[in-house]
Amino acid sequence: MSLFDEEPKRKIAHEIGQELSLLSVGELDERIGILRAEIMRLEEERARKGDSKMAAEALFR
Repeated sequence: MSLFDEEPKRKIAHEIGQELSLLSVGELDERIGILRAEIMRLEEERARKGDSKMAAEALFR
């Protein structure tokens, strides 16, 4: 078996506003999981930036 015999792994991505009617329930569940993880990542970054901003503001008071 050579490297070329393997199917390349499909990267799952979700585009906002994407047509959903052709996706299976499993694919929808995968995308929901991806989006939930991305929301958590965004909220964590927002919290870090908020903490940094508060620290900077406190420094200049």
